[in-house]
Amino acid sequence: MTDMTASPASPARKAKSLYEIDARTKRRNAAETRFRLYGLAAIGTGLAALVVLLITILGNGVPAFKQTYIALDVELLESKLDKNGNRDPDDLAKISTFSIAPLIKNATTELATTMSAEVPGLTEKMVGDMISKEAAGQLRRFILNNPDLIGTTQSFSFLANGRIDGYFKGRVSKESALLDGNVTPEQLAAADILVRKGIMKTQLNLAFLTSPDASDQRPEAAGLGVSILGSLYMMIIVLALALPIGVAASIYLEEFAPQTWVTDLIEVNISNLAAVPSIVFGILGLAIFINFAHLPQSAPIVGGLVLTLMTLPTIIISTRAALKAVPPSIKDAALGIGASKMQTVFHHVLPLAMPGILTGAIIGLAQALGETAPLLLIGMVAFVRDFPAAPPEGFFDPATALPVQVYNWTQRSDPAFFERASGAIIVLLVFLVLMNTLAIILRRRFERRW
Repeated sequence: MTDMTASPASPARKAKSLYEIDARTKRRNAAETRFRLYGLAAIGTGLAALVVLLITILGNGVPAFKQTYIALDVELLESKLDKNGNRDPDDLAKISTFSIAPLIKNATTELATTMSAEVPGLTEKMVGDMISKEAAGQLRRFILNNPDLIGTTQSFSFLANGRIDGYFKGRVSKESALLDGNVTPEQLAAADILVRKGIMKTQLNLAFLTSPDASDQRPEAAGLGVSILGSLYMMIIVLALALPIGVAASIYLEEFAPQTWVTDLIEVNISNLAAVPSIVFGILGLAIFINFAHLPQSAPIVGGLVLTLMTLPTIIISTRAALKAVPPSIKDAALGIGASKMQTVFHHVLPLAMPGILTGAIIGLAQALGETAPLLLIGMVAFVRDFPAAPPEGFFDPATALPVQVYNWTQRSDPAFFERASGAIIVLLVFLVLMNTLAIILRRRFERRW
């Protein structure tokens, strides 16, 4: 080979410094920055939607915890309440709200007489309609509990009509009253005067949490008492059944069951049941517990059994995951020093898995607390006025639940029920937050590090 045919020598490649960022590195860093921005944007969008949701619920529901009351002096006429004058409880129990209504009318007549000069066009009927129809029932309960006060004049704080209460909460205006057959501008003008005189005022309404539901004619008296008690009874049943059955099934499947096609089939079905829509469990409960077992409709026992079936897959899956998370070295060490299989599981594996088990159980209960569809199918949407008795009899008495009560109120036409539905959602959210907080506390309390 001669010098003419020899290839020219390639130029020496310039050495790059580690501190010098080339174009490829810049593109990679830019892509990473964009990905972080996408993540922050997604989190910000989710938080913004959550804030809007909470503000909407709080704005609509917080007024439900306040109510407008009217102070009246009512003369408990003996001629109307106890003609015999013997104060016999059996005779007093026969008093109806129709016989008590004239006592309230007498008090409103006196109030209308004093107000007619200040509000032209105000009639006695308008003043009487400003008071809730719940007033007669409230007065009857007071008479039955205090028969010795018959014949005296007592001061009472009666609920104001839902439209009057809505006026002070911004739902009703004097312009809308012209188009509303349930309230008049004269009544609203009288309400303003009564507030200035201190006869009418809006205050905290704890009865919203303790009173039962009310009819469409008395939305201002509707409360969550029966639904809260019904939800509590159902959660007791779910906790008593789902937790021990779910944990026991998980321990057997994870630690003791042989790996055969039968256990594989069971595991597949458990996973499938966790994804089944909740309304399917309602159909199952209707067919088995009501049509076949003839358990009473709208009873906490049926609701608790249906929610137990729905919660079991969640508890089993979370419990098995907690058991798998325990390091195998702990089990091997226990077996190596002579512990039996059962001693290893119950003395070592189960205590270490307890935080995950409790967390899964509480999350399953929280999920069951917010379910509505299966409860609608077993009749818990019915109007229930009376409180269920104490357990165990109360498990078989008619009741309702918080999410069903929300659904029920949203189906009614009066705007006051929509306000109360938002208030019930706030109560339900508080319960869910408390349950999830308890799950976090228990997980950290029983958590062990290895």
